[in-house]
Amino acid sequence: MKVIKQNNKLESQVDIKIDDQAAIKAIFCVPEGAKSIVLFAHGSGSSRFSLRNRYIADELSKNKIAWLLLDLLTEDEEAIDLQTRELRFDIKLLAERVVIATKWLMQNEIAKNLKIGYFGSSTGAAAALVAAAELGSSIGAVVSRGGRPDLAENSLSHVTAPTLLIVGGEDSLVIDLNQSALKKLHGEKKLEIVPGATHLFEEPGKLEEVARLAIKWFLKYLTKSQK
Repeated sequence: MKVIKQNNKLESQVDIKIDDQAAIKAIFCVPEGAKSIVLFAHGSGSSRFSLRNRYIADELSKNKIAWLLLDLLTEDEEAIDLQTRELRFDIKLLAERVVIATKWLMQNEIAKNLKIGYFGSSTGAAAALVAAAELGSSIGAVVSRGGRPDLAENSLSHVTAPTLLIVGGEDSLVIDLNQSALKKLHGEKKLEIVPGATHLFEEPGKLEEVARLAIKWFLKYLTKSQK
């Protein structure tokens, strides 16, 4: 693991084993004084190098929140998925990878005492919610950006972590899916619709609004004392 220290934070490229032969890749960053960490579950066809999620991750760093930008598929699986586009919708598989990465954090010497949150995009949001349902109180908060929580339908009622769903105001289909999912969540929950934003929040200032909402949510729920 190569570690780079800059601007009062440690950043490294890591491999997280999923079995004896394969691993998924991640970027791991811990700013000085961090008390919590957010695992990013990327959406359809994206990766740990997503510029949108990297922007949000860097904003988290400024607020002393550590992060793990994660590829949910191995390099071989990504090559297959580029041809078939099937694995990116295998929510069970993606959720298993989120759980594996979370357990890796729990055992990591640097991160094991940090409160854990999830930030999911598109299908990655569904994977994060399924993982949050499985891990229960180990997960302190979940944020979804343009997510597909409907794909986690059977798990929604079991999610105990406070969950924030963020959707673009011009993303009408995904608004409907999130409104329906919100009703199935039993814990603390909120739906934020960003006016004028489309699915990818590409319009000026819209991704900044996503970051602001996510940071506010994580600071509220990941700074609480561990039980």
